[in-house]
Amino acid sequence: MAILALELMGFFFGLIGMLGTLVATLLPYWATSAHVGPNIVTAVVSMKGLWMECVYQSTGAFQCETYNTLLGLTVDLQAARAMMVMSSIFSVMACAVSTVGMQCTVCMDGSSVKTKVAGVGGSMFLLAGLLSLIPIAWKTHEVVQTFYMPNMPASLKFEIGDCLYVGLASSLLSMLGGGLLSASCCDDIDGNRGSRRHYPYPERNALRGPSHSMTYQPAALHSTTNPNITNKTQTLNSHTSSSPHSIQAQDSRKMARQNTAAGYDVTGYV
Repeated sequence: MAILALELMGFFFGLIGMLGTLVATLLPYWATSAHVGPNIVTAVVSMKGLWMECVYQSTGAFQCETYNTLLGLTVDLQAARAMMVMSSIFSVMACAVSTVGMQCTVCMDGSSVKTKVAGVGGSMFLLAGLLSLIPIAWKTHEVVQTFYMPNMPASLKFEIGDCLYVGLASSLLSMLGGGLLSASCCDDIDGNRGSRRHYPYPERNALRGPSHSMTYQPAALHSTTNPNITNKTQTLNSHTSSSPHSIQAQDSRKMARQNTAAGYDVTGYV
């Protein structure tokens, strides 16, 4: 039961991490303009992401412009794109693989390979979390370092955006979920999971002992439970035991009758 709860927790943590990674990858809130120094005009807010730059005006207008070129981008931005996309792909694959290998599913039920599939899904969650953590930590360091540069104009300084916080939490959740799923696979070392236990009754197959078969016992052995059967059995036994004597008596009577008849005939003729 504890292994089932561990797998469910790991799967849900990984699922939340996957959703957070997708949100952080698509939204442009990686860096927002900082209103410091002489730049105190808050009518316009600039935002930068992996795929576009957006401007939000106080009038409610929201405009975005995607990056027109790929090779003209900086190396760190290209690497961040690739890692976040790969992290999203690995997260989706980890969800699919973990669903097959968990105890609460019937896919590959009874197979010894099923115990290892959950561990493979957990490893993929770990890899996805690591891939998303690297560009997020890289971009956070870059934003903080640029903000504290003394020669940088205030209009070009940015603060940490919401997507960096979401991405950091998502990567940690993905790694935590992957660790829980991988830990649940370690139960296979003890040899107790040769065949998966069925959900929602994991206790039934927890200890697989030898099967006990009920042997048939005749009705005479149950004399204490059914007195009628006992009386019938005793009567039958008494008849059976007395049957040889009754047969002997009948034979002797037949012989006596035959002798009497023979004597009567002889006497009559004489």
